[in-house]
Amino acid sequence: QVKLVESGGGSVQAGGSLRLSCEASGNVASRTCMAWFRQAPGKEREGFAMFRPDGTIKYTESVKERFTISNDNVKNILYLQMNSLKPEDTAMYYCAAGVKCGYLISKGDFNYWGQGTQVTVSS
Repeated sequence: QVKLVESGGGSVQAGGSLRLSCEASGNVASRTCMAWFRQAPGKEREGFAMFRPDGTIKYTESVKERFTISNDNVKNILYLQMNSLKPEDTAMYYCAAGVKCGYLISKGDFNYWGQGTQVTVSS
């Protein structure tokens, strides 16, 4: 099984920055797609950044030019650098792994999930 553990969440003022990490362990030989999701209370879990096996990266419009993901292949860590944070970014943030990547960042494509880390942005 694959285990994913997120870290780096916390509270920050609007305009600030946070860097999240997702460390993978266990059997990751079948891992071909990694992504970041977030979920605010009462809302659906939404994917906003995806790292494809071919090295391409997809972001949703809400985070483009503000969030950046990168992968440490040696340590099996997926990073999420978040800049210019807004109150609407407040949510529980999750990393996920799946067999393949689609065009859209869909929950159904991922079968391994971390426990989540809370990000709170105050105005």
